Amino acid sequence: MNLGFWGTIGGLLMHNIPVFILITVLVIAWKQEIVGAIAFFLAGLLYIALLLINIFKGQGEWYMLAWSIQIAGPAFLIGFLFYKGWLKKRKNNI
Repeated sequence: MNLGFWGTIGGLLMHNIPVFILITVLVIAWKQEIVGAIAFFLAGLLYIALLLINIFKGQGEWYMLAWSIQIAGPAFLIGFLFYKGWLKKRKNNI
């Protein structure tokens, strides 16, 4: 695309904004597991919702829903593991 060095760096940073947000949530979730459980579960739901919106607008195909398992599935798994950790910590404090 002939963007040059700074244009390439800007594009890289722009496309990594969701990663930076999830890293921030992860750092917070290490102290408060319920935050991680809710945030990662909502991140998975948000991805599926945005994918469905694009499909209904005609900007995608239905087979793309299978791809959502590869991206939203790990987010749901991480959210579930944070939830189980929160329950275990809560049970030990009672």
